[in-house]
Amino acid sequence: MSKNFYDITLAFAGICQACRLVQQLAHEGKIDDNTAEVMINSTLNINPTSTLAVYGNSEANLRVGLNTLLAILTASNNTLSSDLTRYLLSLIGLERRLRKNLSASDELKRRIELLQQQKNYFEPMSSGIFNALAGIYVDVISPIGPRIQVTGSPDMLQNSSIQAKVRALLFTGIRSAVLWQQVGGSRLQLMFSRQRLITQAKEILAHC
Repeated sequence: MSKNFYDITLAFAGICQACRLVQQLAHEGKIDDNTAEVMINSTLNINPTSTLAVYGNSEANLRVGLNTLLAILTASNNTLSSDLTRYLLSLIGLERRLRKNLSASDELKRRIELLQQQKNYFEPMSSGIFNALAGIYVDVISPIGPRIQVTGSPDMLQNSSIQAKVRALLFTGIRSAVLWQQVGGSRLQLMFSRQRLITQAKEILAHC
């Protein structure tokens, strides 16, 4: 059965977009609100009609992630690219652990359904939604695997508001990693189908 590399690339770009936003927060303390909102909303879309629907039904919503995907898969050995790769592989690893941990998976589903019911009480991109997602990450994801060491400016990383945003965005990366696995993504593709992913990402970027 052939893989649908369009959907696989979209979901992989979602993971990459979360990684890039985490990196920007850690170094600069600020991110593009529209790009971040796409990722936040992706966690609350629990019954999507398609892979693209998870990201607001627009390929352009994943432009940052697609460019980051290309940067990672064609990377030179610099610190920023290595950090992105480390975040990416860590999120994929945590998703695998989550999949094997039935109690954590059940608790995650319960918490997301509860948050989905409460989402109208939160302003988009408010501290409330970031804190809620960060809480899920700390309570459900962190205990199941190695902690992701985020590197950046100490001043940024010691700020409690930025800490919550980083954790929330790492959680959005987990959501995309779950989707990536569901549509047929695998770590083997990063070694043996790298060029296929690069080509597909470039094709999507060309018309978004």
